[in-house]
Amino acid sequence: MSEGFHKVGGGRIFWQDDGAGAPVVLLHGFGLDRRMWDDQVASLARRYRVIRYDMRGYGRSSMPGAEAYSHADDLDALLSGLGATPAHVVGLSNGGRTALRFALAYPAATRSLTLVDAALDGHGWSSDWQTLWGAIDRTAKSGDVEGAKRLWLEHPLFAAARSQPAVASRLAAIVGDYSGWHWVNPDPGTAAGGPAITRLAEIRMPTLVVVGQRDLADFHAVAGTLASGIAGAVRVEVPNAGHMVNMEAPAAFNRVLADFLPS
Repeated sequence: MSEGFHKVGGGRIFWQDDGAGAPVVLLHGFGLDRRMWDDQVASLARRYRVIRYDMRGYGRSSMPGAEAYSHADDLDALLSGLGATPAHVVGLSNGGRTALRFALAYPAATRSLTLVDAALDGHGWSSDWQTLWGAIDRTAKSGDVEGAKRLWLEHPLFAAARSQPAVASRLAAIVGDYSGWHWVNPDPGTAAGGPAITRLAEIRMPTLVVVGQRDLADFHAVAGTLASGIAGAVRVEVPNAGHMVNMEAPAAFNRVLADFLPS
């Protein structure tokens, strides 16, 4: 394994690189970091070059500054700097949102797209989701970031993960290291080109949409929108798994991903 920092605009992105072959890049969810993919690296590295990294504001990467930036541009700069384009792009939850933004902004750099329990720009979130998220956000903004992180881990989003003590422990460790920056600061991050939900027909690369059977209704709705809006997209539901499908059911998830990814 190799690892290091790559300069992007006024910041630095921490990355890790394993294996050899066509590049596969893994994008983590909100409040998490590259460690959420620990169960995938060895499996993927037998056939691919596996790159995972901490997005700006997470893990060992730098916090956003005052200047505008985009996670899609950061990813392009990282992959270009590592000589890893075009790449198979895999993202979970907020990482799925970024993966889709990247595919729209940099289609030539995207060999394939895997969207796992993905968030989607333009999706109308349910009142239940907005109520719970609002409570977490207010707690953080009141100065209690640790309390906000506890509420985040107690969210129904992670109910299936909490039923597995080892997975729950790993999630708690990762979220415990999260700074909470995005709850208490205005994020100058941008996304060009309008909401992705209105641009799904532009996606032309092979696309896999994965959702855990036990995930929340919002994410099943997003999966349906992605599968119907992206031509040729393959939708797979993983049984007995929730939002963190790659951590809760790693063997099943790894098989689904291996069956989809071309060489």
